[in-house]
Amino acid sequence: MAAFTALVERHWPRLVRFARSVAGDAEAEDVVQVSLVVAWERIGTLRDPVAFPAWLLRIVGREAVRVARRWSWRRLLPLSALPERTDPAATGEVARFEVERVLGRLPPRQRAVMHLTVIEGMSDGEIGQVLGMDAATARSHRRKARQALRRQLGLGPDKEEDPA
Repeated sequence: MAAFTALVERHWPRLVRFARSVAGDAEAEDVVQVSLVVAWERIGTLRDPVAFPAWLLRIVGREAVRVARRWSWRRLLPLSALPERTDPAATGEVARFEVERVLGRLPPRQRAVMHLTVIEGMSDGEIGQVLGMDAATARSHRRKARQALRRQLGLGPDKEEDPA
């Protein structure tokens, strides 16, 4: 139990950040806690202890996507909820809110792929392992997410589209 607790403490911030990106602030810690119970119950199925971080991230990812699908309407806020831009020092907070709002409109799997790409710096193969999909599917989700983000931000078509 002590070893599991030490591992959880080491990975907690990363797991919560990931859950927050996919399921939202209000659900992030609950997602991680539910996932840790699942991990504790299934720890005997982990064959390679070195794979623990990816294995745990996969469990959190699945739970976060499940929760996000169930509560996706909670992530959408009315524009009236945006703070006024009166204080120039607060623009960082406004920008963070805007990014979260825009990303919150993506489907949960696309949010998860974007988080693992941008925040965690994972490759397509690593993302596929974490989310239970192949690398090509991870690339497809990222491409669709980028296209949706470009449309939402009024930036036109995605420059990285495949010339198929």
